[in-house]
Amino acid sequence: MNGTTRPLEPLAVRDLLLLAIGLLVIVAAGYGLRDPWPADEPRFAGLARDMVASGDWLFPRVGGDLYQDKPPLYFWLLALSYSVFGSVRYSFLLPSLLAASGTLFLLYDFGRRLVDRHTGLLAAFATLSTLQFVLVMRGAQIDGVLCFFTTCSLYGLLRHLLLGPAWGWYFVGGLAAGLGVITKGGGFLPILLLVPYIWLRRAPWHGVAPLAAAGMKWWLAPLGLLLGIAIWLVPMLVAVVQRAAPEYAEYRDELLLQQTVTRYAKSWHHLRAWYYFLLEVIPALWLPMSALLFWLVPRWWRAWQVRDASVWLPLSWFALVVLFFSLSPGKRGVYLLPALPALVIAAMPYLAELARNRGVHRALIALALLLWSGGLLVLLGYWLGNARITELFAASGLRSIAPVGAFVLLAGVSLTWASWRLPVAAWTVVLGSLALTWAYGIAPTLDAERSGSRFVRGMLAKVPVGYTLGLVGYKEQFLLYLDRPTVNFGHRRWLEGPQENFDAAAWLAL
Repeated sequence: MNGTTRPLEPLAVRDLLLLAIGLLVIVAAGYGLRDPWPADEPRFAGLARDMVASGDWLFPRVGGDLYQDKPPLYFWLLALSYSVFGSVRYSFLLPSLLAASGTLFLLYDFGRRLVDRHTGLLAAFATLSTLQFVLVMRGAQIDGVLCFFTTCSLYGLLRHLLLGPAWGWYFVGGLAAGLGVITKGGGFLPILLLVPYIWLRRAPWHGVAPLAAAGMKWWLAPLGLLLGIAIWLVPMLVAVVQRAAPEYAEYRDELLLQQTVTRYAKSWHHLRAWYYFLLEVIPALWLPMSALLFWLVPRWWRAWQVRDASVWLPLSWFALVVLFFSLSPGKRGVYLLPALPALVIAAMPYLAELARNRGVHRALIALALLLWSGGLLVLLGYWLGNARITELFAASGLRSIAPVGAFVLLAGVSLTWASWRLPVAAWTVVLGSLALTWAYGIAPTLDAERSGSRFVRGMLAKVPVGYTLGLVGYKEQFLLYLDRPTVNFGHRRWLEGPQENFDAAAWLAL
């Protein structure tokens, strides 16, 4: 089943072109046509722009205040993108787009090595067609880049543990996990793959790479992990000592303790039940992969009975990640996204078979039909004057029903073609139709309102040129559009009750 028992198929240009087209339609459509939208995108984009302007890449700031919620690697990538383009609009989505591209390629290549080239292509498209993957990668969120580093780490570790020996890739797996840590705290999780590996090897299970005793070489992945973390951590700690200011020590302590250990063990927001990921995230947000579990679970059980490590090593790690996040009281759906590629890897030995399965075809067509029907119902309701739908349109700021009609038409034609010629692609082509109509027909219409640019233009028109503008309780997106001197009284001052208003009153009285 793995790449050690058969000749490796070469990379196929046709496959890469198909992936590129899918990526352009589903993820990249509309690139450069909108500004950052709340909640997180304006904060991250403004932070990166200010990082470039100030030259301080170790200590990110929002509105002049240190931002200690996350490590800075993602912000570095945003800042590099901004340095290249000189425009927030044309740079803020680039890291996510590159992360999506890298994740899909790694899955394609690993599937090519583990099973065959066709499996690699199916694995990449299964990931590209998953709702949560699309939602995250089409935005500027840290979790998209973290998903890439996690996938890169899994790729490197599994190249060694399943298809090896490959000690160089084993080190790369650790290094990618370290880079994941300085992207977001959970980046260390791929290293936990060694826990089920040790057990599976001792059992023993077949499919594990024939690795002779290597002594100190087994420390290469942990060494890579520490090296990746040290790229940021060591310069930051040195700078904290050199600058010798209380705010930098507070930044260090908040980021290394409060936002990691305390946030995991005693989270103060996003409180969810232990079953949140199993019952609320995976079933809906991981469609259509979650629908395939109906066929995959029996096959995974048979793989357990025959002790197939190529299935159960990635699947065991996936279970560990779900358990890890489920034990924390604070949960968000995006936390689980980096585990999606592991589930896809565990499905790789069966993807070609499932792609020919008529039951799978019917399920994918039914899901695609459900998505298309939602658009059709909105369109019919609008034409028939349904009060709830017309109110929804009025509140959303959409000026025309045309984009919905375009989706219904494009998705209907695509679904008809797929049902006839390529049923396994039914969901993907309808999702692509939705991405295109959203990107070119809906998002640009909503942009001025969602981004806050319209409000800021109106506000600035009322302030005479030459006056300094004071901002109280400001929204972070406003900072992206200001063209004159401003004063704000701190980031997230709402935590201090009315103190921000008192500070603003004192400033006005000067």
